[in-house]
Parts: sequence; structure tokens; C-alpha cells
Amino acid sequence: MPKYLLLKHYRGAPTAVNDVPMDQWTPDEIDAHMKFMDDFGKRMEASGEYVDAQALAPDGAWVRADDAGTSPVTDGPFAETKDLIAGWYVIDVDGWDRAVELATELSMAPGKDGRPIHEWLEVRPFYGSPTSTQD
Repeated sequence: MPKYLLLKHYRGAPTAVNDVPMDQWTPDEIDAHMKFMDDFGKRMEASGEYVDAQALAPDGAWVRADDAGTSPVTDGPFAETKDLIAGWYVIDVDGWDRAVELATELSMAPGKDGRPIHEWLEVRPFYGSPTSTQD
């Protein structure tokens, strides 16, 4: 079964329908969202499709080795990570159609006022997995 990454973005994706940042939600709205996410993961575990899921903190640093073998560290820019990526699910499913189905379900997570966010999720096959045209 091919593996796919369902990638959640803070920004950089098309605007969601219920596009209210989480820092403007009530504690109950955050709890409802987190419960939805937990239930979604449990359903995938039960079906055998769950591999991993992680939320990312906004902290982090760029690290690289220089010619002296030391590691300069800087706080940015994080154009492709810290500022954009909120977290992910790794799923192991029958194919592209099932990956899209699960991303569609995840897009319905509740947000502000309990309404579905309708967020855009990036669905990417792992290298070597069938693509939408190969299924």
C-alpha cells in the first residue's frame, strides 16, 4: 500500500472557508478541534491506515556545517517550514483516491464557532508510491 503525507499549513495554502487563526478561538473551540483530530487518528489506527501524525511548534532553527566543521545556527528564514507547516499525517492506504478521501474528511475539522474549517491540505505521495495517474 502506498504512503501519503497529508500536510497541514499555517499559511501558504489557499485560504480556508473558516479562516480564523486558532489564537482567536475559545478554549472550547480548541478542545473540539483537538478532539476531532484525535478521533480522526483513532479511526485511521483502527483501519490500519495510520502511520504517524505530528503537530509542529513554531520554534526551530536552521543548522548547517561550515568548512571548519562547526554548526552555525540561525532563526530563519523559515519560508518553507516554521512559518508554513503546522503538522502532518502519514497514512498508508490503498491508493490516491483513499488519500484524497481522508484529506477531505480532515479538512472538515471544526474551527471558530464550531464550523468546519474547510482547510486545504497538501496530499503528497512518498517517493516511489503511485501517483494519481498511476493508481
